[in-house]
Amino acid sequence: MADGTVSVRLPERHLHFHPATAVVLTVARIRRVMPSLQSTLDDEGVADELAASQRSISIAEFFEKNKHMLGFDSGARGLVTAVKEAVDNALDAAEEAGHLPDIYIEIEEVGDYYRLVVEDNGPGITSEELPKVFGKLLYGSRFHKREQARGQQGIGISAAVLYSQLTSGKPAKITSRTQGGEAKYFELIIDTDSNEPEVSVDETTTWDRTHGTRIELEMEANMRARGQLRDYVKHTAVVNPHARIELREPNGEYKAERATDQLPAETEEIRPHPHGVELGTLLKMLEATDSYSVSGFLQGEFTRVGTKTATNVIAAFTDRHYGREMAWRTPATHEADIESAVTEAVANKGQAATDEFAGRVADAIREHDRIAHHELATLVEHAAVATTDETGTTFGDTVQEKAVAAAWAIVRDDRTADLYTLTDEATSTRKDDGVIESFAERLAAKFDGEGQVRDRLRRETLEEYVERAAAMTAEREDVSFGETARENVTDALWSVARTVPDDPPNVAAVADDRDTASALLSAMSETDIIAPPTDCLSPITADLVRSGLEKEFDADFYASATRDAGVHGGDPFIVEAGIAYGGDLPAEGSVELLRFANRVPLVYQRGACATTDVLKGIGWRNYGLDQPGGSGMPNGPAVIMIHVASTNVPFTSESKDAIANIPAIEDEIELAVREAARELKSYLNKRRSMQQRQEKQDVLGSILPEMADKLATVTEREELKIDDSLARIMNNVLVERRIENSHVELVVENNSGTSESPELTEIVSAEPTSVSDGARVVEMDGEWFIKWSPEVGSDDDSVLQYELADESDYDLDVTGIESAKLTVNT
Repeated sequence: MADGTVSVRLPERHLHFHPATAVVLTVARIRRVMPSLQSTLDDEGVADELAASQRSISIAEFFEKNKHMLGFDSGARGLVTAVKEAVDNALDAAEEAGHLPDIYIEIEEVGDYYRLVVEDNGPGITSEELPKVFGKLLYGSRFHKREQARGQQGIGISAAVLYSQLTSGKPAKITSRTQGGEAKYFELIIDTDSNEPEVSVDETTTWDRTHGTRIELEMEANMRARGQLRDYVKHTAVVNPHARIELREPNGEYKAERATDQLPAETEEIRPHPHGVELGTLLKMLEATDSYSVSGFLQGEFTRVGTKTATNVIAAFTDRHYGREMAWRTPATHEADIESAVTEAVANKGQAATDEFAGRVADAIREHDRIAHHELATLVEHAAVATTDETGTTFGDTVQEKAVAAAWAIVRDDRTADLYTLTDEATSTRKDDGVIESFAERLAAKFDGEGQVRDRLRRETLEEYVERAAAMTAEREDVSFGETARENVTDALWSVARTVPDDPPNVAAVADDRDTASALLSAMSETDIIAPPTDCLSPITADLVRSGLEKEFDADFYASATRDAGVHGGDPFIVEAGIAYGGDLPAEGSVELLRFANRVPLVYQRGACATTDVLKGIGWRNYGLDQPGGSGMPNGPAVIMIHVASTNVPFTSESKDAIANIPAIEDEIELAVREAARELKSYLNKRRSMQQRQEKQDVLGSILPEMADKLATVTEREELKIDDSLARIMNNVLVERRIENSHVELVVENNSGTSESPELTEIVSAEPTSVSDGARVVEMDGEWFIKWSPEVGSDDDSVLQYELADESDYDLDVTGIESAKLTVNT
């Protein structure tokens, strides 16, 4: 153009102009616009390129690049993790088949790699399933089951196979035989692109086991974690005393024999428990259920929910969903004429019938101390039916509605006085009557809003009413209602309100509304429900925890505790704890902590585990252990064991090395540990008392002979026997042997303040005769053992007698009484 301008039509999609609009720009403006336009075109091209490069990845491909998440972050740890996963599978398989586990582990250095072999006596795996069990991640039978198992995710052993092929390039070699079947041999790897097994060898073989599974892996590894490896095997034996485990590795071997022939209790799959279920899970369950009603849903989908419990949950649910109706104090006869109000509201029914109806309504109202709107409607209906039966006059729905409205107006007319009484009872006596009256008036006014005919409201609405009335009172009267006072007033009003009789929404309606589902979840959480059944769990039990500790640790004292079941996320769990103290345990340094989940030792990430955090937070000085600074891990010759059994243990990661910090589980861990620690405290206090007693006895034992000697010198009499005197001074149990010719007596004299039951074993080299009743004689290798267990009361004695025809050697052993409380004079 002559003026130096250019007319340019630009695409609508870039500048958002009307399609017919011609945009006239100067050359300068075009220069500014064109780079932006080019940038937009370039961005669109980049987006297309990014879109074209997007693709899904398999779980195997993900863990191929993130194997550290599964515990395979180094050669040392990778070997321990592989052993752990294989042994876990072996234990689960054997137990499920009802076999006492017999597990063999062999580690051998082969060139640049280590060969790991794990054999078990489980039921074996069918040829159809074996490739997927070992060659497909997230493949298993336990993920959807709510019952205790060591493996749950279907990752562990297949992750070991993946690590083996990544570091050595060699396939896993697996042999398996089912009962009565032929042994099958497979070689396979995992196709990481598809997360499917690639089988290179599938053939029949010979194997000396009648049933079981053997896996052989070669991997890049080292034995730097030999200590952790041995600890894992040793600790596995502690919590699986029914298992026999043998480990052979380049520097030696370790065997853990069975401590019991008792298999763990079989577990049963259960439904989730209502406590701890999360909102997303509840919505999913609501969408999947076949139940129409909420009651049927609760009873059909959850454990421990019967008709009564479902009714309680629904009552709490309707309170949250519909709210409650305020129940006002009914007026006395002299305060209001209900009959007149009802009579005036009813027309064209005849005087006699109307009077009868109004009288019945008034009498029924006065029988209630308080009444809510729906209760009033019900009694009006009953009065109408009774009056119709009596007079033949019909009082239909419209008449009943008018009667309810008239009577309700009378009932709620004096609600300010009612609120005054409730507030006065719920708050401090220091508040002035005038202040409470003003507060009650303002609170009563809140019930006059639109839609408040029935005085129906949710608790949060009631809390809002109280908050606003309190705020206005503080502003006008300069008197505050504190948080506690407001809560007390709200509780007082809510307690007299009535649950409404409306039917709860059906399952479909609850599933379609997140707020309604949230109300149901809250109702489930606040309702008292029996703890979940524990037949889905297989705790070690306190006795076997103690047996396991005794088998593996030489200590002076053992204690154990098993807690009742708790609930987290709808899954039940049980916490067990054990303590071993003294003996050969190292006295220097911190105690040894053994962590277990579903009978599996947790070897790594101790500092990230909830069990460690709980132990550090306990004041161990109260239980007799040293704890520098009053917090942290305690010091001393002790082993503390913690076991968490659950249908779904919340681990911090896929490697399953540490338990997450879940408050409900942490609370139970602390209670279990403290229960065992209280026994330790009693033992240490008793030991300290016995030490002091022994020290006192030693002092007396050194003084009395000198006194006896001096007394004999002064009195010119024979020296006194001081052993009996020492026992009586110390209130000890005295055991004496008296021999006269062939007659022998063992005398037990109890000088203590309580009854005692010592166990005596007298060993003689000649055959005893005429042995007192209550004792028994056992002959063994030319020696006779006389066993006697008398019950001796305080300040009493008991005598064992027997005869010996020949000369004999004597050896007496006394148990059942602390050495510091026992004096033996033989």
